[in-house]
Amino acid sequence: MKNINIIAFDADDTLWHNEPYFDEAQERFCHLFQDFASSQEILGLILNHQVKNLPLYGFGIKAFTLSMIEAALQLTNHQISGKGIEQIMVIGKDLLQKPVELLPEVEEVLKQLKGKYKLVVATKGDLKDQHRKLHDSGIGPYFHHIEVLSDKTELDYQKMLGRLDTQASDLLMIGNSLKSDVLPILKLGGQAIHIPYATTWEYEKIDFEINHPNFIALTSVKEILPLLLPA
Repeated sequence: MKNINIIAFDADDTLWHNEPYFDEAQERFCHLFQDFASSQEILGLILNHQVKNLPLYGFGIKAFTLSMIEAALQLTNHQISGKGIEQIMVIGKDLLQKPVELLPEVEEVLKQLKGKYKLVVATKGDLKDQHRKLHDSGIGPYFHHIEVLSDKTELDYQKMLGRLDTQASDLLMIGNSLKSDVLPILKLGGQAIHIPYATTWEYEKIDFEINHPNFIALTSVKEILPLLLPA
């Protein structure tokens, strides 16, 4: 971890819990439509709509809710009632009001890094929702800057680096997604640390190992401190 000036943290499932809430929402959706298909078929249908809609809706809870509605229309052959649509919207609204629960040791790590590095949040999702979660988390003051990206491609990161007026070689990205938080940064010449979460959204999974001199895999966020702070 040399020449690092800026540390960028992914938010969902890196700073706070997120994926379990989506899993719960999908379980509720599956229960609503259990008479139309199996849970596995329904989950696959939702995922297909999410991936198909990414260019239009992007990431986040609102996009997820719209994809659930489209899945319901397909499942019911467009016969779903207004009440059925309302039940899906309630699932989405409940997601937007979930409490923010920090992952273990996150705040302790941020306390030790603040003032020694410029700390940034780099996340995907709904702008308003991600700002809400950062505010409710109580860790907003540790960060110099927050970036809510439409996606996490190399181009998206290049634009972020421009706004931060820095080079990729000066940046360390920390996150739970190899696909979104690690690979694009490595391709740009930056450094990346992967800290896995208990569950991963299917879209974020990759089927190969990463072997790169600028990449480190850890098991907890606290393990970054010996790498970043002088003994």
